Amino acid sequence: MIEHDCGDRALLVEFENLAETMTWHRALAASGIDDVEDLVPAARTILVRHTGNRDRVVSWVRSTEPADVDATSDAEPVVVPVTYDGEDLGDVADAMGMSAQEVISAHTEQTWTVAFGGFAPGFGYLVGTTDRLHVPRRTTPRTTVPAGAVGLAGEFSGIYPRSSPGGWQLIGRTDAVLWDPQREPPALLCPGVTVRFEAR
Repeated sequence: MIEHDCGDRALLVEFENLAETMTWHRALAASGIDDVEDLVPAARTILVRHTGNRDRVVSWVRSTEPADVDATSDAEPVVVPVTYDGEDLGDVADAMGMSAQEVISAHTEQTWTVAFGGFAPGFGYLVGTTDRLHVPRRTTPRTTVPAGAVGLAGEFSGIYPRSSPGGWQLIGRTDAVLWDPQREPPALLCPGVTVRFEAR
């Protein structure tokens, strides 16, 4: 763990890998202190926004014990209904040596966890409990991916919250609203939330 100051009101804490980042984020989120205004996880870092009491925040980070790597949230998973008819479903199946139905089963039979958000408001990078669906991004990104498209890229699954360019392998679509400024929180899939995909 390495700490870097980001101005006078933030600390960037750097970790070795995604799994370590997720265990520390879970622990820090569960044991917050008044001086911390926000925790923003990424693939290998957590940005700790604070009120300016740097020494107290550094002490808190260093004294926090990372969460159990196998710990899961007590909250019920968010269930996301998906129509599995994505343009790349057949290509993913071929690349993985599976049938299309086996890809769907691999996607729906595991629990996914939102590791961090990024790319667009409401876009969550989800990691699963198995590595059965680790596939590369498309070699040629699409100029437009529709809102609600469900995709795979590397170790992640994700849902496009709005129409945008993208290079993920599209396996399905959902009507779930990923980003709603009138909702609290606006993002349906916040870091730490668990997700179950359900075929419809």
